[in-house]
Amino acid sequence: MAGPAGDWPEAAAATSVRSALGGYRAYARRWVFLLVISLLSCSNATLWLSFAPVADTIARHFLLSTEQINWLSLVYLVVSIPSGVVAIWVLDSVGLCRATTLGAFLNFWGSVIRSMPCMALGIQDPFVFLLGGQSFCALAQTLVIFSPAKLAALWFPEHQRATANMIGTMSNPLGILVANLLSPTLVKTEEDIPLMVRELTGTYIIPAGLTFLLATACLWESVPPTPPSVGAAQSTSLSFLAGLKLLTRNKAYMVLAVCFGGGIGIFSSFSALLEQVLCVNGYSSEFAGLCGALFIVFGVLGAVALGLYVDRTKHFTEAIKIGLCLTSLACVAFAVVSQLQGQTVVLAAICSLLGFFGFSVAPVAMELAVECSFPVGEGAAAGLVFVLGTEAGLRASWLCRQAEGVLIMVLLTSLTVRHAEPSVSTCQDGQGPLDWKAPMLLMAGLCVLFSCLFVLLFHTPYRRLQAEAEASPSIQEDERPATAAALDLDHAPYLAAMP
Repeated sequence: MAGPAGDWPEAAAATSVRSALGGYRAYARRWVFLLVISLLSCSNATLWLSFAPVADTIARHFLLSTEQINWLSLVYLVVSIPSGVVAIWVLDSVGLCRATTLGAFLNFWGSVIRSMPCMALGIQDPFVFLLGGQSFCALAQTLVIFSPAKLAALWFPEHQRATANMIGTMSNPLGILVANLLSPTLVKTEEDIPLMVRELTGTYIIPAGLTFLLATACLWESVPPTPPSVGAAQSTSLSFLAGLKLLTRNKAYMVLAVCFGGGIGIFSSFSALLEQVLCVNGYSSEFAGLCGALFIVFGVLGAVALGLYVDRTKHFTEAIKIGLCLTSLACVAFAVVSQLQGQTVVLAAICSLLGFFGFSVAPVAMELAVECSFPVGEGAAAGLVFVLGTEAGLRASWLCRQAEGVLIMVLLTSLTVRHAEPSVSTCQDGQGPLDWKAPMLLMAGLCVLFSCLFVLLFHTPYRRLQAEAEASPSIQEDERPATAAALDLDHAPYLAAMP
């Protein structure tokens, strides 16, 4: 595997020449790297929630409780909290390229293990294989979740960072969209479940295997030979603990970590529990899948629009504050309307708005995490630049939101009670229908709380943009110095040998 430019004296000299001239370069193969990471993130998300849209039917077929099926989603959050520390070490030690390949392998192997209960005869405890496979996929998620921001930092020029981050980040909800559409389509009755698992071989396992092959064959470098921007040229990778120590003294970052982490925890719980919430009041699993699909589709559309907007204007804080306020209103509306019967059109519209406003702020928040955690200091602290924001800042916020996600989902499910009276429920878990009124109101209250805290308490300068404004702007893609006449002749051979 090729290393960074600093691994070779010739490349180091050439890089110093380019840096002296402001000669930064964006390589076309950065888009291949982004494609692999996007496919991996999408595949990992489909494996996460492929059972959630049909949780009651899966539970009945395997003679499991809905609580056990919920653990197939919750295990992503639980496993990834301790394994996230290991993932940090892997990314810091072996680089983005090998970490992505390892994540692709774990994702593929987990997809195979979890399909075994219906692909092989004589398995006595299917839950062990289902949970084991999901756990491998959860390990892969810890290597996937940091990748878009880090890739944007190391490979993309500053005018494309938010867009690249948006593409990589929104690939995850696209995977959720696939799961919400495909699973209810395949599983209409209990007898269809074996067919669904066989279809998983072609629908879920094959994309996971293809991503692993692409990662192995196409990814060779963790960093480009020549950096694309000032931030990438200065980047370094300090230890997680060193970065975390600095971040604990950063008020703006801590507010962002808690509020954004709580918001992602709410959205994770919403995606995993949507079918169970709606079936109680007579809505079919197909309709729940449609609501989940609208939630994702409009979320991606919102993310694209907002990502392009902030790439041009750099209004990160304003965009997130407005987005969170509108998300809170949509969340309150869902908590109320989801408890009513026969409100299909209204519910579909609310889920669309919830996705449009909520998902759109996710990639912008990741960029803002970098902006507010970007270190402005002297000496060794000056080297703590964009990669620290990605490596320590985003990882700390990610660990925070994973922990919050576990607490929120456990809290919501623990507040449910069984209906004693007859119901119009379409749930098929073989038990009495659940009352989700209190959990949904709590979810809406938490969403409003996190939004208010962020609006009132979050204030920060854009430290990375300020640092880059003081340096020479990066040259656009594939732009090169016109002549070497003004260069030191000792460096001319190295410049001529560069691609």
